[in-house]
Amino acid sequence: MANNIAFRSFERVPGKAGSRLLILCDHASNALPPEYGDLGLPAQQFERHIAYDIGAREVVMGLAACLGATAILSCYSRLLIDPNRGMDDPTLIMRLSDGAVVPGNSRIDEAERQRRIARFHRPYHAAIAAEIEAMLSAGVTPFIVSLHSFTPSWKSTPRPWHVGILWDQDAATAQAMMQGFAAQGGIVVGDNEPYHGALEGDTIDTHANRRGLPHGLIELRQDLIATKSGVDEWVERVARVLQAILNDPPRVRQVPDGHG
Repeated sequence: MANNIAFRSFERVPGKAGSRLLILCDHASNALPPEYGDLGLPAQQFERHIAYDIGAREVVMGLAACLGATAILSCYSRLLIDPNRGMDDPTLIMRLSDGAVVPGNSRIDEAERQRRIARFHRPYHAAIAAEIEAMLSAGVTPFIVSLHSFTPSWKSTPRPWHVGILWDQDAATAQAMMQGFAAQGGIVVGDNEPYHGALEGDTIDTHANRRGLPHGLIELRQDLIATKSGVDEWVERVARVLQAILNDPPRVRQVPDGHG
């Protein structure tokens, strides 16, 4: 777990001029600001999925370099506050996460909750909103991609998917992504697996669904991107899928509420 004296809430990687690809990484880091210590948790807990999405940052950085995309990444652990949750979501600050009690979150009051929102959650989302506005002002329609990673098993049940595409409103882009990965061969692709893409108030809902912008959420299995060679392989695989969509954008089709 890394702590920084000059702690940032987000990191921005600038893309090439005119690029319409904006890549987001909500759970890029397992870091905590020094004043929060370790939230009362042993160090090994910060190497688990409860603290961050293992391998996601490395893949996003590789994609940004490969495709000339702008990327915005969180710089703090989701154990502090989860940027992929709406501010009224009860899981915004977790007191218990996958069996681990988080002592530093157990008795926080509303003032501390608002402090974390103001210092960490809101600046991250403000940076995303500002990037989208800048693209639109330049006459570019952003293509927003959020990248996450998931554990190889859940409660001892193996997860067979190599990659999952989570979606709610933008069915056309989701289908294009799933077809792109399937065409590479030997890949098990999840359709709204291992999670469902409909989560009100999450990052994609806030910045893409509500604005009708083309988007996709990609989940990669963590054991596949736990090494540099795995990261390199999946940067190349994901880049192929995204480049094809950039070259030939599917028509965004909104689906009725409650479907997808």
